[in-house]
Amino acid sequence: MPTRHWLIKSEPAAYSWEDLVKDGETLWDGVRNHRAANNLRAMQQGDLLFFYHSVTGKEIVGIAEVSEPALTDPKDEQWAAVKVKPVRALKRPVTLAEIKGDAALEGIELVRLSRLSVAEISPAEWDRILELAEK
Repeated sequence: MPTRHWLIKSEPAAYSWEDLVKDGETLWDGVRNHRAANNLRAMQQGDLLFFYHSVTGKEIVGIAEVSEPALTDPKDEQWAAVKVKPVRALKRPVTLAEIKGDAALEGIELVRLSRLSVAEISPAEWDRILELAEK
């Protein structure tokens, strides 16, 4: 099965990219939106994720990987969780303003469903964000 791509959001004051790098791996839990939880349930080991700093920064800062899929949230077993680990920081963060201004990203869930904390990223969107990170 091909690798799927996702985006996970976190407020840096609560849990930042730097925290994930320092921890080496974390349980991604606490998601209380049905669509976002379904996205967590759909994740497979090895799927790649953009790590997005919400509220402060509003930018994609790194790439993480699903290290353990199909877990339940220990705080409430009706909700999903996964374990994620860092892969690498982006060469340059890609801001929400850049994403909104890029015609190739006009349909991205990050913008269309702005309150969604776990979003799917199409292969074309993934590739375009990586291109922007290299500029």
